[in-house]
Amino acid sequence: MPALTRRTLLKASAATAASFALGAGLAARPGTAAPLTLDARFGAARLVEGGAETRVMTWALSDAPSASGDAPSASGAPPILRMKQGQPFAAKLLNSLDEPTTVHWHGLRIPNAMDGVPEMTQAYVYPGDSFDYAFTPPDAGTFWYHPHCNTLTQMGHGMTGVIVVENPSDPVFDAEIVLNLRDWRLGADGGFIAPFKPRDAARGGTYGTVRTANWQRAPQFEAPAGGLVRLRIAATDVTRIYTVGIDAPAAVLALDSNALTLPSVLETLDLGPGQRADIVVRMPDGEGAIVTLGNLRGSNPWTIATLVARGSSLKRDLREAGALAANPIARPDIAGARRIPLDVTATAEHKAGTSLCGSLGYTFWAINKVPWPGDTPDPIAPLAELKLGQSYVFQIANRTPHAHPIHLHGLTFHVLSSNKRSVLPPPTDTILLQPDEQAELALVADNPGDWMLHCHIIEHQKTGMSSYLRVV
Repeated sequence: MPALTRRTLLKASAATAASFALGAGLAARPGTAAPLTLDARFGAARLVEGGAETRVMTWALSDAPSASGDAPSASGAPPILRMKQGQPFAAKLLNSLDEPTTVHWHGLRIPNAMDGVPEMTQAYVYPGDSFDYAFTPPDAGTFWYHPHCNTLTQMGHGMTGVIVVENPSDPVFDAEIVLNLRDWRLGADGGFIAPFKPRDAARGGTYGTVRTANWQRAPQFEAPAGGLVRLRIAATDVTRIYTVGIDAPAAVLALDSNALTLPSVLETLDLGPGQRADIVVRMPDGEGAIVTLGNLRGSNPWTIATLVARGSSLKRDLREAGALAANPIARPDIAGARRIPLDVTATAEHKAGTSLCGSLGYTFWAINKVPWPGDTPDPIAPLAELKLGQSYVFQIANRTPHAHPIHLHGLTFHVLSSNKRSVLPPPTDTILLQPDEQAELALVADNPGDWMLHCHIIEHQKTGMSSYLRVV
């Protein structure tokens, strides 16, 4: 659970100022007749200082792949996709890779057929083929997108992009910066090395060797002096858990796309793979003053990104940010809810089977004593069959000495209690379960279909810590 104080901020003001719109990304053109084309393709990026360019996997917004099949180096990270709450969005996935892929829209409560899980919600999209995604995002906030096929390789090689779903009623900010946080497992020459070590996969996971934000090492952004900057942070790494801190006045507005009732002053904030945070930062008044966003986890803190103040001070007050609007998440009927136990554990039950979407060749983890990698053609039985519209409480327990970010597709739950947390988060789709944590998660089963539940440390998912719920 993020370490937050309960000091709160005052109501929003109507103050306005020129926005720098930093990290604005490319518009997703919601509601238009022609969908954007999201081209899954190979590209090149210089990720190791002094090293050669790395051949990566990425997405580009384009009508067709280049003749070589490689995106130009300047394309860099996957585009930021911008949508609007309650307005239709459409995208055609074009697969220009040499292996099957899909797109999962992480955190979005959309129809099951659009969820992007092969063997469960859709067929694989083979090289040269395409798939049409169309949905209307019901919630505003910061989300992200990634494949659900050969995930350790495809995500590890670059296929993690950020989604911003805008709500026009949000408070006014002077700048917005979107940060995509992720590691890379690279050698000194810029080439990929083995994506995981079995002994680490059986523990906390295998860390990358190069740390980036927006595919850059400690990037710097300019922002208005004395202004209010909205940071949209997505932890898209396959392994790393971050403890975020910042050396300027700041407050947390939302976690995992859902607003806090009132913004809470930022001390430190834990973000596991798959989690997101919206933070407002008050920039210093002086021209050229530097603000540092850092990862404080572990014995060697390091800089994620820096912000440099530019121009005459706007003299904004942090209290002007106010609260974001709540998303329309149903409130469960706790008294009438059925209670379902969920245990996440280690296992040594059997060796992993083959899968078109890639097998790591090991089984280390399980949910309710059943290990499953999450993308085989012979799925296990669901953890539970839920009745549409009914309320449920999941009594989840982490029976391991390692943290696990547990992500649920297609639904949002409320954290009712925990033996490890003094402050509970807002509604969420991902809970970072601490070692030996026991928590109660309540939800309304209001989205029909088969919905995956898995650890977002991808080595853990692919070696057994995966299952699904069926809503009928």
